[in-house]
Amino acid sequence: MIDIAGYFQDLAAEYPRWNFIWLYDERQAGRILSGLYYTVWLSVACVIFSVIIGVVGVWLLGVKNRFGRACVQGYIQFFRNTPPMVQLLFFYFALGQFTPSYSPDGWLEVPIISNVGWAIISLSFFAGAFNVEIFRAGLEAVPDSTVEASESLGFTRTQTFSYVVFPLSLRICLPALNNNLVNLVKTTTQAYAIAVPELLYESVSIWSDYPSAQYPTMLLLFVAYIGLVGILVMGMNSWERSLKIPGYGST
Repeated sequence: MIDIAGYFQDLAAEYPRWNFIWLYDERQAGRILSGLYYTVWLSVACVIFSVIIGVVGVWLLGVKNRFGRACVQGYIQFFRNTPPMVQLLFFYFALGQFTPSYSPDGWLEVPIISNVGWAIISLSFFAGAFNVEIFRAGLEAVPDSTVEASESLGFTRTQTFSYVVFPLSLRICLPALNNNLVNLVKTTTQAYAIAVPELLYESVSIWSDYPSAQYPTMLLLFVAYIGLVGILVMGMNSWERSLKIPGYGST
């Protein structure tokens, strides 16, 4: 590692615009690792919660209560028709003013929902609105005869949805869900606007302190997100293949 660090120090001295400072400076390396941790944590949390929101939302679209259906439709229209950056700022600066806080030391007031929490909430609701529509399209592709057959066996609406309709529809909507989750992972960079210390935030901080590190750090950002999205795509594709039924769903 000492030789590698020395090599990049010599490279920075010879080519000032290519200063890979986070490869030989322990403090900057720690900032990159911390940013990467928050990026992965933010991506995983948003993916999980957005899928849960999508499943619950599409189930509520089928309830008999008209008010419940109207609420879900209103939620979908609001989050689909406004920019995610505006939503993020609204959640953090507007709704954040009304959230309770606590004082760990008797002096400093700390809100119970941090900027990371608001980023997860906002981005999950944003992607969840699209997931509801994706799952709805999948449900509509399931033949009515399949639903009627499950009902004739005495299944309740919840049992029909859980054991018959949704598992079949999932196979149809996985490609669209894959695309939306990929976009969600890339959209997590917008958490930079509310000072979430994810990879983009830490990278900008580094090249603000060390302008010579801008090009290498931008390259690191590209590689990190290509790797992160690649892992997600490979996982989704593997899941799609494992659920594939010959002659049914996507080819």
